[in-house]
Amino acid sequence: MEVICQCELVSFQTPTPAPLRLYHCHCTECQKQSGSAYGTSAVFATEGIFPLSDNLEAQLSVFTRPAKQGRTMDCYFCKTCGVRIMHRVREADGQGRNTLIIKGGVLQGLSYKGAGHIYTRSAVVEIPAGVERWEASPEPESGRK
Repeated sequence: MEVICQCELVSFQTPTPAPLRLYHCHCTECQKQSGSAYGTSAVFATEGIFPLSDNLEAQLSVFTRPAKQGRTMDCYFCKTCGVRIMHRVREADGQGRNTLIIKGGVLQGLSYKGAGHIYTRSAVVEIPAGVERWEASPEPESGRK
């Protein structure tokens, strides 16, 4: 699957033809980041993307923000058009996770079928009946709601 930003300067292939998981995230951070009611997050393995190639790294800006439990989140943007491309969580020890999130809007041909809804406790739009949903993170400790 091809990733292309709005100005088309950032372009690369995902490591697999489809994401491992797909979520519509209703957290307040995704609302701010997307300027909308939620953000679409496609989960991919980092293999084949990280470490970033010199070319891709030169095209991206990084904003790092605090995350839960001492973690941080590296958010990658196109230096030219400012579109958020992806983010990757780093654990408290600084180690990057082996998965990353690529924003749905930059993925060419992404199917939204089967997307789960996360952080629904912050939702500002109605969540459709019958979809997979979590009040917080889809991690096992948060519990499915």
